[in-house]
Amino acid sequence: MALPPEVCIRGAGIVGRTLALLLAGARIRVALVAPQVDAQAKAREDIRAYALNAASRQLLESLRAWPDAHHATAVREMMVHGDEGGSVHFSAPHQKVDALAWIVDVPALEQRLADAVRFSPMIEVVNEPVAAPLTVVCEGKASATRQALGVHYDLTRYPQHAIAARFDAQRPHDEIARQWFNDCGEVLALLPLGGPGGHSLALVWSVDQAHAPRLLAMDPNEFAAAVREACGDALGELTPVGERAAWPLQRAIADRWTGQMNGGSGSWALAGDAAHTVHPLAGQGLNLGLADAQALAEVLGAREHWRSVGDMRLLRRYERARRADVLAMSLATDGLQQLFAHSLDPLPRLRNWGMSGFDRTGPIKSWVARRAMGLQRAASPGSH
Repeated sequence: MALPPEVCIRGAGIVGRTLALLLAGARIRVALVAPQVDAQAKAREDIRAYALNAASRQLLESLRAWPDAHHATAVREMMVHGDEGGSVHFSAPHQKVDALAWIVDVPALEQRLADAVRFSPMIEVVNEPVAAPLTVVCEGKASATRQALGVHYDLTRYPQHAIAARFDAQRPHDEIARQWFNDCGEVLALLPLGGPGGHSLALVWSVDQAHAPRLLAMDPNEFAAAVREACGDALGELTPVGERAAWPLQRAIADRWTGQMNGGSGSWALAGDAAHTVHPLAGQGLNLGLADAQALAEVLGAREHWRSVGDMRLLRRYERARRADVLAMSLATDGLQQLFAHSLDPLPRLRNWGMSGFDRTGPIKSWVARRAMGLQRAASPGSH
């Protein structure tokens, strides 16, 4: 890159690379900070999978970074079960869409984004941060840069851990995402992988922090039996594939998403998990981060030619647009988690009655589904 970068992006995960490609498409020069990964970390199998909505798919397709069909499995139906018979059923045909979401293998998506970055002349991949009019922090929830900037990360820890694993099921998944809530607030999700007709599943099980060590200590077959029992034997015998992973769950939002660098040398903005995290029960975490990247790129790409990418007026526009959307999703997921976290009468009967009642509310249910799919968008940041 002959000229100095206009934007330095700290963090080369999915959100950071997506933002770099969007800015490059707007002819903005980018330095993308991607520290070297040690050999041990490279060798570790990545079993993560994300649920991506239609808005995220459209965004990634525009960057030619959408994985092939084997690594991006359509969700045609979603079945949510309560602890006392309540249920909600979402269907793509009822919403007049091809899919409610897609379950995407993280390594496949990261590789497509890395390939696109490598061939972009507007992006320079660097090992260390460089000076630029704007620094965007995409380092994840444990961001050291955010902490150094003195940003308060308003954090609420759930008394839960998420356990992720992969299985091959006896019966095909039929492109259905299945989710079970129990009376302790635990949430088990089995997500379809491997394309149409596949038998592969991604498990995300949000369990009580006291329950997690017991599950992680089980041998693979014992753990598979525990999952099979918890999901009511919905897909028959489950064969473990690979290792399990676990991490503590939290809800967080930064008190400031934008500001000026210490010493006044440029501006900064937060995006993705560096700005916010939500409970995974709705599968919206990465969708929110990709929407951050898209909103920031739109604001910077539409600026007047004389205005710097570090102009605080632009950055505040981005923050206003995204904060409201993120806060709404954060409150919704937290409310659902809290609703199932208590088992005292009459809450179990009421919440299951509410689930079944919601399942019969056509227009409201459709609006919720379309919002989750990213088809009911908040106002564009450019309109503020």
